[in-house]
Amino acid sequence: MTGVGVTRTLAVPDRYDLARTIRRLAVIQGDPTVHADPQEAWWATRTPDGPGSLCLRRSPGGLTATGYGPGGGWLLERADAVAGLRDDVSGFAPEHSVVRDLWRAYRGWRFPASGRVFHHLIPSILGQKVTGKEAHHGYVRMLRHFAEPVPGPAPARMRLTPDPAAVAATPYWAFHPWGIERKRADTIRRAAVVAGTLETSTDAAEATRRLVSLPGIGVWTAAEVVRAAFGDGDAVSVGDYHIKNTVSWALAGEARGTDERMLELLEPFRGHRGRVCVLLEIGGIGAPRFGPRMPIRSFARF
Repeated sequence: MTGVGVTRTLAVPDRYDLARTIRRLAVIQGDPTVHADPQEAWWATRTPDGPGSLCLRRSPGGLTATGYGPGGGWLLERADAVAGLRDDVSGFAPEHSVVRDLWRAYRGWRFPASGRVFHHLIPSILGQKVTGKEAHHGYVRMLRHFAEPVPGPAPARMRLTPDPAAVAATPYWAFHPWGIERKRADTIRRAAVVAGTLETSTDAAEATRRLVSLPGIGVWTAAEVVRAAFGDGDAVSVGDYHIKNTVSWALAGEARGTDERMLELLEPFRGHRGRVCVLLEIGGIGAPRFGPRMPIRSFARF
């Protein structure tokens, strides 16, 4: 039965921000496995027990969490982690004025920890060296191809992440109409073969070691994954096209930066370096732009 779920109640901190917290489960903006607004949020994924969805609703006592489908019980057990309630911010007391002001404004936001690695790995690989729109289009088309019903009364636009076995069995050329070239397709297919091993990672460090050992996966991709899968507030996306400039501009007034300079400026925030990067993003801070933007390509028409 997909419409009947089991429920638990979760207490939340003062000024808790449900929408911003759950949206961090989306590595790609507009991820159809995620739905979040201030009063209700949904997440659909594959668990060790099978497909499931989790609904988090605002209630007088905090949040009411409801799990649906074969994986609903598994999701309900870690609903507090998915809701970001295991994220420890007690030691985060930034002194830099920009970061301090942002934390005051958005202190209700938390890092969720989904506990699922392959779920976030697909969109992270799709986001390699392309624009956000390209990554989104490829991801949506891929989920549509592998479409299965989302358990429970989830919003109609939501999709379930693909079964790793089905992805591994798909030839690379089948990815081309989705706008995904062979390099990223092969990286996804290789990762799908070892998805079971990746899911046994006990923490962000172990997951990172396993991820970067795979051809086609580097530190940028690993950081994108472990932030969502383990709620790693220190993970920094080294190699990102924009973040190094954003950090340099916000923390030092330098319009352009390098990865080395970014890490130098973030060092005083060690333990929360990724949190600082996300706060800058949430606050809409960006370095001045010079020159043309990266063009949007269509590999599907090559």
